[in-house]
Amino acid sequence: MNPEADPDRRGALKAADSSGYSGRRRSMQSIIAGRKPVLEALRAGRKIEQLVFLTGVQGKVIEEIRLLAEQRGIRIVQSDKQRLLGLADDANTQGVVAIVAARSTSLLRDLLALPRQRGVAGLLLILDEIEDPRNLGALVRTAECAGMHGVILPRHHAAGVTPAVVKASAGATEHMPIAEVSNVVQTIEELKKEGYWIFGLDSAGDRIYTELDYDGPVAIVVGNEGKGIRRLVKQHCDYLVSIPLLGRLHSLNASVAGALVMYEAAKKRGWQRVPPHT
Repeated sequence: MNPEADPDRRGALKAADSSGYSGRRRSMQSIIAGRKPVLEALRAGRKIEQLVFLTGVQGKVIEEIRLLAEQRGIRIVQSDKQRLLGLADDANTQGVVAIVAARSTSLLRDLLALPRQRGVAGLLLILDEIEDPRNLGALVRTAECAGMHGVILPRHHAAGVTPAVVKASAGATEHMPIAEVSNVVQTIEELKKEGYWIFGLDSAGDRIYTELDYDGPVAIVVGNEGKGIRRLVKQHCDYLVSIPLLGRLHSLNASVAGALVMYEAAKKRGWQRVPPHT
């Protein structure tokens, strides 16, 4: 694969809004619930307005959260269970909720700039209409652990980055740049102009995921839990790749399939560690 040999695969991103990335998207959650997500928000330097603890809650992670909050001068209040659940709308807050300043999603151009700044080939994850917050959270968590440079989500017909997703990601959303776009197909075409190769996961794909070259700029597409990648998105992928299934079932969970391919890319790239996202 040599994008430089194909002039149609090069060129700067257009300034137009055709891919839905010229402006900031809707704000993410204003509440973060759960010990690990709150701790990761603190570690990432997220602006936290107030921490609410369940009265009497204890534990090693709780004490680490308290210490970091005190060092940053964040207000800490105690609360009963009813108020805490009212804030988080989640029965499993693990005794702590952070009230945070609203945060906007990243721009696509920010995701593209990040690998350039580090002098490496870009590695992005495109999620085509993932609807289950747990799958979305798990995919973002794996993307962060596997050294991906960013995640791209469709603006419509998909799960957004809600408190449930933040919690399912174990706080990885605090470190992973996430861009929301209005048109996945147009975004893929813009990525191709930047030299990216698009690998779509599909059970009928004619290439096994371990056979591909992940050294250049690559975007991995994972489709909807039930329907997979949409037909038009498939048509714009450079390769449709499959994962061998050796049992009686015909598919893998979306987050598991995505994890296998992301870690194959990390392996092929020599397990390159990346500095923290900022």
